[in-house]
Amino acid sequence: MTYILSIIIIGIAVLGMAWMPIINRITGISYSIFYVFFGMVIFAIFKSLPIPNPITYPTETLHLTELVVITSIMGTGLKIDQPFSLRRWRVPFRLVLITMLLCIGTVFLAGHWAFEFDIASALLLGAVLAPTDPVLASEVQVGPPHEKDKENIRFSLTAEAGMNDGTAFPFVWLAIALSLYATTGQGNFTQWVWFDLFYRLIIGFAFGYIIGRALAYLIFYIPEKKKIIVIKDGFVALAATLLVYGLTELFSGYGFIAVFVAAITLRNSHMNHRFHKNLHEFTDQIEKILVAIVLLLFGGSIVNGILQYLTLEMALFGLAFLFIIRPVTSLVALIGTKFHIKEKLAISFFGIRGIGSFFYLAFALSTTYFPLEK
Repeated sequence: MTYILSIIIIGIAVLGMAWMPIINRITGISYSIFYVFFGMVIFAIFKSLPIPNPITYPTETLHLTELVVITSIMGTGLKIDQPFSLRRWRVPFRLVLITMLLCIGTVFLAGHWAFEFDIASALLLGAVLAPTDPVLASEVQVGPPHEKDKENIRFSLTAEAGMNDGTAFPFVWLAIALSLYATTGQGNFTQWVWFDLFYRLIIGFAFGYIIGRALAYLIFYIPEKKKIIVIKDGFVALAATLLVYGLTELFSGYGFIAVFVAAITLRNSHMNHRFHKNLHEFTDQIEKILVAIVLLLFGGSIVNGILQYLTLEMALFGLAFLFIIRPVTSLVALIGTKFHIKEKLAISFFGIRGIGSFFYLAFALSTTYFPLEK
């Protein structure tokens, strides 16, 4: 009975996603709020449903959020119409290299000194909160490919979110190394520098670019030059996502970075080809299905006490992070740019946190022990 009930609930949730854009426009409320509330109601009424506690189901939480994030990253890269160049992308790079680092440092200091977290837990908190995320931020991002959305605000937020989910990973590994050193004496800072910081990043960028170029050759060049059948199936994007991520992780690289680099490489090949729209539409649909499920489970976890360890001070700090720390650090990163102050404020306030934070937390807690993991 529980299995059948779960199927019905998922069916309703996924079906509802088709109407969410209209509801969002009418109400001005993000669909994520509706789905979390729906999950809270469902799990409060049907007590026979399994309790979706990420601490009880760490592996399931890790891999479900992982799948959502990589699918979203691929879709994010595919919908950016701006050709890649260091000059055109300088604002997203500033947000990643300056804003994210300042956010991590600020949260680390607050966690360690204000809340008396151990060093490893405080750094993990910073690494989890600092990166923006493409999963729940579709309302503030660019539209599908070929819409010629030149708005700098949306482009900057979209590109930042795509890059952030991978570039925060070295700091998660640093938190893990610090925790290992504190508990077992096995943490190695030198290994973190050469392996987790440099090697993994290089592999991520290299594999993403090489596989992206190879996919572009197979998808666009061969059918065009050899006059063979033209590929029209959007599921190629999902296959590419899994292939890039799997191969990169197999060689211990950062799969998130590789997926985004591959998506950008693919998007920059034959930019006016209409197949880009097919690729993006399929990833967008898969992402919506997965997000609906995750948000339902999150609502259920709230009803079942996942926030029981949250104190008033921590809640206030969370608000301060969203409305003070993120905006201020973003404004610092945007110093010297040609944006109007209103555009700078918009970019600063709309750095959405999402399911990527759940993944980082689940990954760290499944890798080693943190004294304040609850």
